[in-house]
Amino acid sequence: MNNNSKNVVIITGAAGGIGREVAKRYAVEGAKLTLVDLFEEGLIETAKQLNLNEGDYLIVPTDVSKEEQVKNYVDQTINKFGKIDVFINNAGIEGKVQSIVETTAENLSKVLDVNVKGVYFGIKYVLPHMTEVKHGSIVNTASIAALEGSIGLTPYVASKHAVLGITRCASLEAAPSNVRVNAVCPGPVDNRMMRSIEEGSVPGAAEVAKEGIMKSIPMGRYATNEEVADLIYFLGSDKSIYITGVACRIDGGMGIN
Repeated sequence: MNNNSKNVVIITGAAGGIGREVAKRYAVEGAKLTLVDLFEEGLIETAKQLNLNEGDYLIVPTDVSKEEQVKNYVDQTINKFGKIDVFINNAGIEGKVQSIVETTAENLSKVLDVNVKGVYFGIKYVLPHMTEVKHGSIVNTASIAALEGSIGLTPYVASKHAVLGITRCASLEAAPSNVRVNAVCPGPVDNRMMRSIEEGSVPGAAEVAKEGIMKSIPMGRYATNEEVADLIYFLGSDKSIYITGVACRIDGGMGIN
């Protein structure tokens, strides 16, 4: 894969913190972008911040839990740009902070639908376009929650374990066609999702929750959106051409012990 102005990149969750930062990396290199998210206003804001030319991007509001909508953003990308070089399979939600016995069926279904079906359907419809030309890179956003447990976030943890399983299976299926599939596993990131988790963990005292979480991180702070985006960009590039099927932690040392 050549990192040049002809790259075509799909980014789901492109209205969020990490997705928007990834889009910035690719916009700088002149890539053609398909920006996907549930929230159209956020996608418009992303495109505005990147100062993209009209012919260089697509905005496709999408509920990634719906298979036909996922197929739509892939079809629109092919129709406009003719190919897909990189797929950043990033959309995801945290759900409510609840114990297993408190978790509603609605919360469980919503988290699994977005985080598991969204990733699965994305690969299902992107991969054939990459394997046909024997070229491409897929990066799934998992979490350190894919590698361990977490009290109060069982649906999220389960969904991210599933993302890792999907990554490993897809990487095996895609490798003979020279297509790579990897996952990034961020620890706590300083963005909206962690604000939600902090408030859900200690209602009315989110700062107390944040302090406790940061004490568990050897480097003593959350990651930034930019730092996670740098890793995602690396895994999508030729710099990682012989890497596939990995779960790459970016967690400030949380996985050391």
